[in-house]
Formats: sequence, structure tokens, C-alpha cells
Amino acid sequence: MGDWEPRRCARMTPERSLMVFSGRGNPELSRHVAQILGIELGQVNIKTFADGEIYLKYGESVRGADVFIIQPTCRPVNENLMELLIMIQAARLASAHRVTAVVPWMGYSRQDKKSCPREPITARLVADIMQAAGVDRVVTMDLHAGQLQGFFGVPVDHMTALSMIADYFKMKGLEDIVVVSPDAGGLKTAKRMADRLGCSVAVLTKLRPDHNVSRVMHVIGEVEGKTAVIVDDIIDTAGTLVNGVQALVDKGAKEVYAACSHPVLSDPAYERIAASALKEVVVTDTIPLREGVDRRKIVVLSTADILADTIRNVFADESVSELFQGENQLF
Repeated sequence: MGDWEPRRCARMTPERSLMVFSGRGNPELSRHVAQILGIELGQVNIKTFADGEIYLKYGESVRGADVFIIQPTCRPVNENLMELLIMIQAARLASAHRVTAVVPWMGYSRQDKKSCPREPITARLVADIMQAAGVDRVVTMDLHAGQLQGFFGVPVDHMTALSMIADYFKMKGLEDIVVVSPDAGGLKTAKRMADRLGCSVAVLTKLRPDHNVSRVMHVIGEVEGKTAVIVDDIIDTAGTLVNGVQALVDKGAKEVYAACSHPVLSDPAYERIAASALKEVVVTDTIPLREGVDRRKIVVLSTADILADTIRNVFADESVSELFQGENQLF
């Protein structure tokens, strides 16, 4: 992008400009993205009425602009999702040329199929209502299941943070690494990370009797005397994680690290991580960490460069896949 010029609104033509707005889901990440792009975040006034309803108004004209709305639908999930929908519709009604939702963490993405009768497919519902609100394009990261892209009838750019995470562990210079998948479904991801690190793979088998409840059964693979790195897309309550850590320690692992793209970290995740034998947990900033909790073992890598590069290429109508040339989607 040699002709990219940082300015308030980077104009490709006199009629079309780039504007980036932030919801309240992760304003720090949004500011970081805007800083890399060399522009300021657009002005938007958002407030919540006493009864919980959300009101917003764009503080400047978006007519004819390429509008990018950065808003992960993390906790409080329903409020952040509704805020995103309102921002999309408001930009559409204000005559934006194109509205792109940049959703680093897609809430409800784990409800992607019916596991038993009379259940909803909520991920599909979220895709439907985003399109009903008027979104033209979606940028997201490390979906829980890549096929969720098929729920949308608009283009979806599915980015990944796994290469960045693998590079972090390379930089640490760890020896005798084994990458561990928390279940059979994540084995492909673990294998690709292991290929980047030049090491072997192990897998944990588990039984999940209920939502957010799991029990590690066996460790398949050689972990004795090795530095184990458990890799997953999400860490939620950390129950599976800490059970896996203990299973690896019991099998003779020298040290255990963990990594994920999305630190959902619902209670009591922070306490479980702090009390576990984990050496370090590497996460990204798709979801902001909570304040006032023990975060000493948690290292945060920023996705701002990935998102900024994606926004640049989408705005310029250039290939997004070239940003990950030679790589497949990893989660």
C-alpha cells in the first residue's frame, strides 16, 4: 500500500472516505487500530437509558463513506450485540457507502448446530440479524467453527491470530516443546502450530457431561520431560484447561503453557488459572481482560496490526487473503 497516507479520512476518491468507529465493547483495541491506520476514531455518542435501551448518534457525516465499526460481542454479550446492530443501522440510514462490522470475537459462535431436539442455532440467528441491520461485510477472527462463515450472505473475512501466537513462543526460545490439543476437534489447529514450531503433537481426551463442565480422561502422545503448550481458540471458565494442565503434569511434563485467541474468562477462570501449575497463558486482545483480578500469568498479544491491515485492504478493494498468503485458516 505504497500510496497510503495517514489522515483524518483516507480518501481513495473525492466521493469515498475511510471512517472507523468504536462501540463500547473494546475501545482500547479500536484506538490502537486507528493509530496504526494513522487516523482518528470517528465521533459517535452512545448512551444507555435508565431502562437499559441503547441510544447512539454519529457525531459527523458518514454519507458516501466506507464505515468500519469495531465491536466484539463479548460480555455483556447481549448489550454489545445490540449496540453493534444499532451502529450498523444508523450508518446505513445515514447513507454510508458500505458498512463493515469488525467483530474480533463473535458472541454466540459456539451455538452453531443443534446438539439435541428443540435447541436453536443461535450463531445463524446472529448472522441473520446483522444482515437485517444492513451490514455489507464482516471481519472476524478465529471463529469457533470456520463453517460459520456460511451463515452469512455477505462477504466474511476470517482472520487468524495463531501465527502471531506461534511466533511469540518461537521468540521465547523454549526447548523440547510439544503442542497439545485440548480435544480431538482441535487436533488440526495443534498440528499447524506444531509445524510452525517444529515440534510434536499430543491430544487430551475429555468427557463433557454438561455446558462448561469437562473432565480430562487421557493424554495421547509423549509429554514426559517436555514443555507442553496447550492451544485452543477459546478459554472460558478454564475448567478444561486446568484439568488438562494437571493431566500433563501427572504424565511428567516439565512445564505447561497455554494459548488462545479469545480470553472469554468467565468466573472462576482467573482464579483457576492463578492457582494452577500453568507457567503462562498467552491470549490476544479480541476481548478485554477484566480489572481487579489476578492476571499475573496472562500475557496479551495485540491483534491491532492484523485488523488494521485487513481494514486497509478491504477499503482499497485489495485481496485480504494475501495477508496470510501460504497459510490456511487455522481455527
